[in-house]
Order: sequence, then structure tokens, then C-alpha cells
Amino acid sequence: MRGTLTAKGEATRARIIQGAAEVLREKGVAAATLDDVLAHTRTSKSQLFHYFPDGKDALLLAVAQLEADRVLADQQPHLGCLDSWAAWSRWRDSVLERYERQGDHCPLGSLFLQVGRDTPGARAIVVELLREWQEQLAAGVRTMQSAGRLPAGLDADRTAAALLAGIQGGVSILLATGSSDHLRAALDQGIAGLRAAAASAG
Repeated sequence: MRGTLTAKGEATRARIIQGAAEVLREKGVAAATLDDVLAHTRTSKSQLFHYFPDGKDALLLAVAQLEADRVLADQQPHLGCLDSWAAWSRWRDSVLERYERQGDHCPLGSLFLQVGRDTPGARAIVVELLREWQEQLAAGVRTMQSAGRLPAGLDADRTAAALLAGIQGGVSILLATGSSDHLRAALDQGIAGLRAAAASAG
């Protein structure tokens, strides 16, 4: 379907997804209905099913992809430019700010509960989000290595994986308790570990 859309069709589809995301954030995934989305986006039911033939689940997956993209977009430009300790600090602040602003409500997690976290589409979104996030962190480690700020022998991929795992653990605790203390600790300890590696090599 998407490959056959015109530019106008792509824009309409994107408008529906954006509008649906706004409705779901305002009302909650469980409470929001297709009628709410239709009213908010001023879209007819036939038009919505033209772009999402599989109905609500297909729309929810599209919104989930939008929310996943936002996770990384909210960390930019810092995530894509981890070339100094000051840049790592700015990225750390952007992650904390994002999740503290979100609080204990996770739109992405709520969407996956509705469509099923283990459905192929949902799982693919999660896998791609974590893959891209880890790759950008690893790229930051390699940038620091190229600049001589981190030892060349440091495994960038494993370092990024460990840092990402710490972040996800902190986010999970934030969602359960409403406190960002563990997320803050995971970020601070992860960056402190990088600095320690740099100091030991120097």
C-alpha cells in the first residue's frame, strides 16, 4: 500500500498518524476510539481504512513507530554528536529531560499492550529502535576513540549495549515508581565508566 501512495497520499497518511498519536496521548490508548481519531483528524472512516486496511491495529502500529522515532529524535542533536565529554553530558541531560517529562506514562508501552508486544510488527519496531540507539551510542564511543579520548581497545558495541541496558532498566523503574533516580544513576555511572576507562588509558 505505502509504495503506491502519491506524495499527497503520504502526507494524508502522516497527518492521520500524527493526529492519532495526539489523541492517544491525551485520552490514553485503552480509552481512545477510532471515532475519536476520526473527529480529531477530520477523516472519514472510509478514508482511514483506505490508508489502514487492517483497521485499528495497523494504525496503532504506525503510531508506535512514530513514538519509537520520537525516542531518538528527542535525544538529538546530542545523540548524533557524542564527540566530547561535554557532548556526552548534554546527551545525558536530554535523556533525563525526556523521560522526566514523560513521567510514568509510556505511550509506546501502552501501544504495544494493545497490539501485542510479540506481534511481528511490534517486535520489529522495538528491535529497530534499540538497534539504532545502540549504534549511535557505539558511534559516539568510536568518535571519542578516534579523538584519543577513549582507549582504542575498548569494545564500542559492548560498551554501548551496557549503557543502553542501564538506561532501559532505569526507564522501567521510572515507569513503575515515578522516580527518575535509577535512570539518573545509570546514565551517570555509564559515563563515569567511560571516563574511568579514559583515565586508566592515559
